Amino acid sequence: MTGMPVVGPISQVAGTALALRGDDVDTDRIMPARFLRALTFEGLGAHVFEDDRKACATRGEIHPFDSPDAGAAAILVVNRNFGCGSSREHAPQGLLRRGIRAIVGESFAEIFCGNAASLGIPCLVAAADAIDALMDLVERQPREVVVVDLRQMTVHAARLCERVELPGSVRQAFLDGAWDATGLLLAEFGEVRDLAARLPYLGGFE
Repeated sequence: MTGMPVVGPISQVAGTALALRGDDVDTDRIMPARFLRALTFEGLGAHVFEDDRKACATRGEIHPFDSPDAGAAAILVVNRNFGCGSSREHAPQGLLRRGIRAIVGESFAEIFCGNAASLGIPCLVAAADAIDALMDLVERQPREVVVVDLRQMTVHAARLCERVELPGSVRQAFLDGAWDATGLLLAEFGEVRDLAARLPYLGGFE
């Protein structure tokens, strides 16, 4: 599952998952700063965790995003304080373009959560022991389908079923499709044009 866009209401995300272990994974690791010079977000998926992946390869290890099943993954499982550091939007943009559609973790940086939500990527919180169990399962069975259910507020795979949390207003925005500000604007674009035409400082709107 790769590419974009994501549109409309989101009540469930299902697919295989990747486990990325470690606390305090910052946005510079997710998307190194040199890629922030790009004029568009296209192609960023190829550079997610690029430096970490190269470091792993140098040590003879395989980074989760270089695993044989990584390309199909829709869900990322992380530990504590994921997405900390600078507020760069390129981090969730890269994850989206890599195919990630939901992230489940112990905790997240607030700005990262907001940037991810605006792209249609829910960041759901679960207890540390639940994350450990989910990571263990994903690593043992990388092709097991994991289901994130925003109606039931659960994540389940095989016989594992764990509770997840998401602020009520954010959850409702996903269920209603209100997370998609651009989509909402375009859906009522006639009203936007009418309002713009009445504003003297715009001098009409085309």
